[in-house]
Amino acid sequence: MTGSGANNAVEWLTSVAPDPGACRWEWERNPLGVALLPAGRLWDVLILPGALGYPTLDVLTRLVDRPGPVLADFGDSRMGFFVPPGTVARWLGTGVRGAGSGTWIVVPYPGRASGGLRWLIPPDGSGALSDASLLELAMHEAAANLAAGNGDGDGGGRSGAV
Repeated sequence: MTGSGANNAVEWLTSVAPDPGACRWEWERNPLGVALLPAGRLWDVLILPGALGYPTLDVLTRLVDRPGPVLADFGDSRMGFFVPPGTVARWLGTGVRGAGSGTWIVVPYPGRASGGLRWLIPPDGSGALSDASLLELAMHEAAANLAAGNGDGDGGGRSGAV
């Protein structure tokens, strides 16, 4: 992500900070390339174990042209799907953690490598998020494929979004 796309993504992400200007200034100068941002305002984050997250992303990218932003840690142990605010408060699924109102998440600067996180699908600045219902359906299909021993279900390995 370069140019205005990265700038739009940064503006959108920092808009949730208590002081967006100070957050952006610090984030652009932070040698770690990460910021701590509050969830629950413009987005919640559903956090899946990587073993389920990658197959879920594979299914989700077959359902929609472009899902909302998705984060992963470099150990591939967790993935965070950005969903509409309020999703975490209503989420009933097991094995999925959530960051919603009253929580904060570490977010890498769009378009830059960071210490422990990377964007699999970076934000585009438009505010587009993954639909929670479609994400849930994708999780069910991915889990069924895993239980049946089909891996990600299409034999193609991990998502090409990485």
